[in-house]
Amino acid sequence: MPNIKSAKKRVLVSEKKALENKMFKSAFKTIVKKFEAAVEAGDAKTAQELYATVIKTTDKAAAKGIIHKNTAARKKSRFTLMLKKVA
Repeated sequence: MPNIKSAKKRVLVSEKKALENKMFKSAFKTIVKKFEAAVEAGDAKTAQELYATVIKTTDKAAAKGIIHKNTAARKKSRFTLMLKKVA
């Protein structure tokens, strides 16, 4: 444990940020799983509704640095292809 006040604060802040990142990534994965489940079930209406959410969440994850921007682009492309197969 650090002795200097600013170092102690950095430890607390980094733990808080790590928790926020973990929560966001978990929520992102949950939304992706819901979308993929809708596609797998062949439910075009639900997949269409979840598509906008999953794309928006992917963009947010890339902007926050949770995932790399190229990873986000690849995932969005794959989500679009999945949606087209259902529709």
